[in-house]
Amino acid sequence: MAIMRGRRHRATGAKPATRRPVPVARTPGHNGRVGGWSGSVAGAVLGMALLVAGCGAAERADRTPPPTAESDTPAGLGFQPPSSTGPSVAGNPSSGVDRAGPAGADPPSGPTLAGWTVTVYYTAVERFHTGARRRVTGCPTLNCVDGTADLGSYPQSFVDAVTDEGTGRTAAGRYLNWSVDTGYWLDDAPRDTAGRPLRPFESAAADPGVLRSGTTFAIVSCGTTEDGNAISIPVCDKLRTATWTVTDEFTPGLGGTRHVDVYIGEETGPHFTDTAWYTTLINASLRTR
Repeated sequence: MAIMRGRRHRATGAKPATRRPVPVARTPGHNGRVGGWSGSVAGAVLGMALLVAGCGAAERADRTPPPTAESDTPAGLGFQPPSSTGPSVAGNPSSGVDRAGPAGADPPSGPTLAGWTVTVYYTAVERFHTGARRRVTGCPTLNCVDGTADLGSYPQSFVDAVTDEGTGRTAAGRYLNWSVDTGYWLDDAPRDTAGRPLRPFESAAADPGVLRSGTTFAIVSCGTTEDGNAISIPVCDKLRTATWTVTDEFTPGLGGTRHVDVYIGEETGPHFTDTAWYTTLINASLRTR
């Protein structure tokens, strides 16, 4: 069952590039990343090796300087991203220092690719939305199309955000998701193109004809905003210290030849689209693995 998810990248009302999640059968605990191990002997041996290496990394982390103080964050940023990839690296993104990847992990070492557009997508959160409510009908479960069940009543701005971004967490703790050819449905997680949970500061979408599923990349230069201004330093640092994996996709032809969409998790306050985190990077540079 193909599902096309529509969204806008910015509040200007520009026509959205759509992503197409395709729900599939999932193994409990599967995190959707490439290279999962079974219970084989080889897997157990590698697991022990990784545990030892991890201990060494933990010791090194004890000697790592603390992240930039919160007071260094520009006033009015309005959004603190989840700490999913270790401490951010402080510094000026235009300083020329080529640095990417979470602490303790090898960054992608492939060629640097210039001239990319990077947009962000996120999960809306109902408790940050108020105003008139709208009753939503759709599917009460994932594997359903064009349902007519009563899914509840939600603030109109929350429903709008779900339609734009594809997913939103309700006050009851479930997710109201939406796609172009399925409509609304209730779920236990936001989903990528294969029906796996999206992972903040890891999941990314691209046109499959440009970057195939499973491609890992880092953002090594943030470029500028659409207005030609510098990207906020805390935003750029967080995006650059993440390692992204293409698990989501645009509908073929709509993503563009040099366009990736990166998932930054849940909004953490009202008016999120007015903050520096709801951004577009123009002429960014990527490095693939």
